[in-house]
Amino acid sequence: MKRLLSLLLCLSAILPAAGCALNAHPAGPLPEEDAADPVELEWYINYSWYNTPWGGNAVSEAITAAAGVDITIVSPGGSETETLDALIAGNNLPDLVTLGWWETQLSTIITQGLVYPLNQLADEYDMYFWEVADEARLNWYTASDGNVYCYPNSSYSPADYGGDIPISSNQTFLVRKDIYEAIGSPDMTTTEGFADAVRAAAEKFPTVDGLPLIPIGAHEFTERGCDSFDQFLMNFLAIPREKDGKFYDRYTDPEYKRWLSMFRQLGEEGLLANDIFIDKRVQMEEKVAQGRYFCMLYQHTDIADAQRLRCSRDPDSVYIAVDGPKNAAGDPHQLPGSGLNGWTVTMISKNCQHPDKAIRLMSFLMSEEGQKLISLGIEGEHYTMENGRAVLTEETERLLNEDYAAYLAQVGANDAYWMLQDTRMQSQWMPLDEPVLRQPKEWTYPYTVYTGQYDVSFTPGSEADAADKKITAIHGEMLPQLLLAPTQEEFEWQWDLYVSLREASGLDLVLEESTRQMAAAKAKLGLD
Repeated sequence: MKRLLSLLLCLSAILPAAGCALNAHPAGPLPEEDAADPVELEWYINYSWYNTPWGGNAVSEAITAAAGVDITIVSPGGSETETLDALIAGNNLPDLVTLGWWETQLSTIITQGLVYPLNQLADEYDMYFWEVADEARLNWYTASDGNVYCYPNSSYSPADYGGDIPISSNQTFLVRKDIYEAIGSPDMTTTEGFADAVRAAAEKFPTVDGLPLIPIGAHEFTERGCDSFDQFLMNFLAIPREKDGKFYDRYTDPEYKRWLSMFRQLGEEGLLANDIFIDKRVQMEEKVAQGRYFCMLYQHTDIADAQRLRCSRDPDSVYIAVDGPKNAAGDPHQLPGSGLNGWTVTMISKNCQHPDKAIRLMSFLMSEEGQKLISLGIEGEHYTMENGRAVLTEETERLLNEDYAAYLAQVGANDAYWMLQDTRMQSQWMPLDEPVLRQPKEWTYPYTVYTGQYDVSFTPGSEADAADKKITAIHGEMLPQLLLAPTQEEFEWQWDLYVSLREASGLDLVLEESTRQMAAAKAKLGLD
């Protein structure tokens, strides 16, 4: 039951597409014939970096045994946008599809009728879905036609904030502990303090373990910009998202410009390494594990494996979170936690030959049983429950902390299959993180805020969408030029051009539509 999909990157990749065929309700007993002969199911993950295979580890095999499916995970070999566009154009979406909620293709997939309404599948085939689905998330993702076409992971409502369980942001300012302490643990919240600290680190530690120090680390630069030098920096500077009830253009805020100018000065001094402009995520993860960065605006969860590795080698060489860039008034950071949109959403394609089985797979993974499986492994083998909290077995904890590759290969938990992870549910019984991971996470607690009302996306093909694409491309192209401007005079000239090009490309239209969506979201969330 396979067919060739010749649409991945220059029409050269082969995707095994199968009919979705689950033959049992995951919450109930599995018919013997289905358990013995699982059916292949294809799941597309729209991230080129995601390469966790299915099979061989305890978690994936347990899901296969429970659900009667053997999943083939497919991810782009190159550009996510090009790959997904090709799949849509050819009506070749695999059985299950997971992509970011903000991707414009999400609207295209739904409006073109390429996926099933989950609510209709649940009503017809699997009422258990309604027991495990969160009402607030369903309401948020209910389309204008009354249907729900996708379900999010890592989703939180405003009511979740301020409760008994603290919510963390993923955005942190990290410094290598030993280097930071060796230069006197300086205040890096001001432009002057930040620049002096970077200079001191580079002077005192030109190399680490025989490799050149990279004074400032950053997310990869893409055609959209760089998270570290745009959204993360703006959030640390507490640049507002709205002013006087209108959506605000944070990208031209004076505070943002002031900090970009400081980074430019460090670049002129040779302290913005070429690596950060060309490295992809894989290369950055390798260099974090090597401890080559002094500081970085980065998400703490993405360096967890490297942190464990560094801790096992030298606990003083790990990365710790400290207060980072602040605006001139010294306002507290405003770091976003997850909103109702979550991180990604998952859908069931109409190419799926057995949607009744696919909805049951989703229900299983959304249930507490499924959540404990993907986050912890198998109870009694990888963990036990004590006083409502999971306690990992000694061997599982050793693998997790000392040999993560072996942990994935053998256990496959820790949300390696995160497509439907429910971090709010998991937080009730997950073990406390080891100290090396707990410190950055807990550091964010006082600064974490709900910002879901500002999440906007534009209807594909609309004037606002076209304008937003132009403005995003301008930012992506000019951000490196601003950071690498050889003189302050050149920076000022580039900045004026940057502002004028954004305005000429339909910024007013984008802000107007963003304001409309913000107001609608506030009303829906009861935040007026």
